[in-house]
Amino acid sequence: MATPSYHRWAPRLATLALWVLAGASAVYWGLQLSGRAAGPAPAAAAPEPVAADAQALARLLGAQAVSAPEAPAAASRFVLLGLLAGTASGDGAALIAVDGKPARPYPYRVGASVEPGLVLQSLSRREARLGASVDGATTLTLEMPRPKGD
Repeated sequence: MATPSYHRWAPRLATLALWVLAGASAVYWGLQLSGRAAGPAPAAAAPEPVAADAQALARLLGAQAVSAPEAPAAASRFVLLGLLAGTASGDGAALIAVDGKPARPYPYRVGASVEPGLVLQSLSRREARLGASVDGATTLTLEMPRPKGD
């Protein structure tokens, strides 16, 4: 009995196809590996860090806007607790409490600095005048508290 000829050629063609695929695969991987051997790939530049806006983030998370505390007025920072005024000489001393703290154990004399930029200029019977310098304009006048009986 005669066998058809395609039975003889089928294993040969299948073997040829496998060798062609193996060769193509070898060529592909050879080109891939030789392309990397040319040198290291350049490193990608890192992106610039993004600066977060803290106020916008706080608003996003539901924080309420808080205003900055206001500085107390100069007149409310100082309290005249006592004074000793020389009526003829214009000299004297005053006990002054600053920022709600107790007064110093020794009084401020006329011409003394109560705080930077503020000098005790003069004293009268019930008030003390403060300013930038002894001879300058008065910027703040402190009065003695009135007695409760008056």
